[in-house]
Amino acid sequence: MMLTFYWYPKCSTCRKAKKWLEEHGIAVNDVHIAEHPPTKDELRELYQKSGLPLKKFFNTSGMRYRELGLKDRISTATDDELLELLASDGMLIKRPIATDGTHVVVGFDEQAYEKIFGQV
Repeated sequence: MMLTFYWYPKCSTCRKAKKWLEEHGIAVNDVHIAEHPPTKDELRELYQKSGLPLKKFFNTSGMRYRELGLKDRISTATDDELLELLASDGMLIKRPIATDGTHVVVGFDEQAYEKIFGQV
């Protein structure tokens, strides 16, 4: 199984997730989320496959999120506007995002990783 793993190497949560994947022998295609953020279409696909609300894709604790005052905008923006925002700046995206093309996990939840990716 080859996962696409969107991450930010300085993020401790991303490093924990990557370590978990390595310990379980899961090959990953690393994508530096700040240097190569997913496109709007890629984000739409990740969002649809994840089953999560789109607001869960935002890095709400990030500086950029606060600078742009997105807390109030998210509730009134359309999905299209939100996807456009996310695609415009990888630092707005909650990380890591791991996908095998069918499943998508946003953030690192060891139980979710075990359930979805631990069947290698």
